[in-house]
Formats: sequence, structure tokens, C-alpha cells
Amino acid sequence: MPANVRDAAGIARHPIARLQSEKSSSLPRLRLRVTATAESILRGGHPWLFADSIREQNRTGLAGELAVVYDRKDKFLAIGLFDPESPLRVRVLHWGRPAALDAAWWRKNLSQALRRREGLFDPRTNGYRCINGESDNWPGLVLDRYAAAFVLKIYTAAWLPRLAEIAALIHAALKPGRLVLRLSRNIQEAARKNFRLEDGSELLREGERTLWLPSRAAAPVVFLETGIRFEADVVRGQKTGFFLDQRENRRRVEAFARGGQVLNAFSFSGGFSLYAARGGARSVTDLDISAHALESAKRNFALNQSAAGVNACRHETIQTDAFAWLEQSPAQKFDLVVLDPPSLAKREAEREGAIQAYGKLVANGIKTLRPGGVLAASSCSAHVSAAEFFDAVRQAAQKSGRSFTELETAQHAADHPATFPEAQYLKCIYLRG
Repeated sequence: MPANVRDAAGIARHPIARLQSEKSSSLPRLRLRVTATAESILRGGHPWLFADSIREQNRTGLAGELAVVYDRKDKFLAIGLFDPESPLRVRVLHWGRPAALDAAWWRKNLSQALRRREGLFDPRTNGYRCINGESDNWPGLVLDRYAAAFVLKIYTAAWLPRLAEIAALIHAALKPGRLVLRLSRNIQEAARKNFRLEDGSELLREGERTLWLPSRAAAPVVFLETGIRFEADVVRGQKTGFFLDQRENRRRVEAFARGGQVLNAFSFSGGFSLYAARGGARSVTDLDISAHALESAKRNFALNQSAAGVNACRHETIQTDAFAWLEQSPAQKFDLVVLDPPSLAKREAEREGAIQAYGKLVANGIKTLRPGGVLAASSCSAHVSAAEFFDAVRQAAQKSGRSFTELETAQHAADHPATFPEAQYLKCIYLRG
């Protein structure tokens, strides 16, 4: 491995190792055969192959190598990234006829994802998703833009041996001012042990080499979303630093806010609140259990004081458990109530309980809503379907004894496509009554 180099501050920058390619280059192609059910699922274009669906494997596979799946007639079925440590054993990259997944294929794959975003945003928005995992044919990987900074988040160790080439592709295509690596918790140990990579590292290009700079405390990145300025902690923040997936719902909330008093439960850094303020809300109340999140919301409001609506809106923050606060049925009532809780079902076994919890949450939210007001209820629980969530909200509204008109329902924004059932996590419903 080449010697480490140091930046101007004397901090070591490390070359990214290519362990997998060195180990697997002399081995025969990893070949798999799967159950009849899995064959059918893969033929339908599903991007996941689980370990218990593999009935034959010619050798032990290495993380990140390409595994070829054959059908019962020994014909090519699919090819994808192999992860020996995960129950989700193969993340499929290509189906149908055989193809060489060479450098040109990878460049084309990136180009296709980027082209899907062309024309979606004007200069007033420079924060959005560039790659949305499996739905953009980059399984277990997302790439988000925040102004000149880009954040690459990976959810499977299968990408670690390929990180150098992927970072090189991104640098060549997008010329990022910064490229920050974020790692899901389940792969952070493997990244440290095998590649000396840390969550929050910065990926650099120096000549033909990809280097990484250890994570350092840095000021949040400020970016634009439909003309509103937000900060994103791209090194330590949740997800990649901000919840970009709710942009279109924030725009909808803005349209309902004029002249009203707004409650934003589970407010995080105040995204819905700022849109409501710009839309002409008289006041916005943020509820969140995290003091850090509420301080971020205050900073975001400060960033936008030049906007007349934001400057005129009274912004209040309350550090509290939003579930408990709503349960207490406070005397204050609101014209617009936004309910955007964290996922209530992180696994299938929690689905029924989550559906009941959503119903209860909406029932309590309705109690704080003035007659004629608008309720915006959202769910990010992939294990609860859109139909189940919408039904839970509708039933809670019906049981309240009030008459509600359903204004609209919404799911994923165009830069967050969801092309298979497990990817369809986001849904929001708007009721007036």
C-alpha cells in the first residue's frame, strides 16, 4: 500500500485498499442456483436475493464480488453484489441477458441515475437525492447533494471493496467540492477493520488514487430547497444530514399555512415549520424530544430572516416527547397540524402495533386541530403499507365524530423513486375538517 500523505493541517490521508479485487481475481466466477420461488421473484426484477433462497453455491464468496445467478436450466438469470455476512446475500445489479459489468457499464449506470434528475430542480434547489439505492440500480447505496457537498451513504459491506472506483466515478461525473462517506451502523466495524474507513470520512481524488481523510468536526453545509436555506450536518447528522425525502410534502404544507397557527410535531430541524412560515403562518410551534434538533430549527429560522413570511412568523420550540404532549390534549388549538413521527415499525413483527399507534397519534392530533383546520399525517415505516396507513388515519378521523374532507395523498418524490414494494416507505395524507 502506498505511504500515507498528509493534508495542510498534517492529518493523514489514507489510500483506500482494494482487498476484494486482489483476492478474487484468481478465483473462478462465483455461481449460484436458487429456489424456484426465488427464480420467479428475480425474473420479476426484484433486486434482493436472500441467503435461505440459495440452494447451490460453487465456492465461498467474498464481500463485494459479483455473483452470477443461474436458473434450473443453467441459463443466466441475474448478477449482483455478494455479501457473505448479510441475510440479504445478493443485491442484484443486472437481470435478463448476460452483460459485462465493466468500467463502461458502471459509468453508464451512474449517468442514467443522474439523467433521471435532469429538469427536476431550478437554481432555487441545490439539495436533492442523486442516487436512490435499488430503485436507481445502485442497491444499498444512496448519494445526496447539498450545494457543492455530496454525501455517499452505503448500507452493505459489499460496496466497501468497490469504494475507490465508485468514488472515482462520482468525482469524474459531478466534480464535488466535498464527497463525504456515511456508513450504516451494521457495516462500520467491517469498514474500520478491513479498510480503515470511518463514518464521516471525506473521499478525495489525487491523480489516479482515491484517498480518504478522517472525519473532522466541521460547520454544517448550507443548501437551498425551493429558495429556503437549510443547514445539513453531513458528517454526523441523521441519514445523510437532512430529510430530503419530505421536500414535496413541505411544499404542500406551505400552501395550507396562510394566516394560521401551526403545530409541527416531531419537528426535527424545522423543515415543515419554515415552509409554513414562508407560506404566511402567524405562528409555528415545534415539538421534538431532541434539544439538538430544536437548536438546529432555530438556526434554520435565523438563516431565513430575510424572507418576509419567516421574519413575521412567531417561532416557538418545545422540548418534549411529542406522543406524550399530544396525549395530554393541550388547551391550545391549531389551524394546521403536522404529524411526521420517526418509523414506528422497524421490522415486520412491529407492523400491527405501528398501525394502532398511528391511529392513536392521529386521534390525538385531531384533538388539537381547530374546526376547518388541516391535518397532515406522514409515515416513513416501510413495514406499514400506504393502504394500511391511510386506512388508519381515515378510521381515526371517522371515530373523532368530526366531518373531514380528504384533500390528497402523496408518496415518493421524483428524486426518491421506489420501484419495488420494500422501497415504498413514505406516505402522507391531508385532511381538512
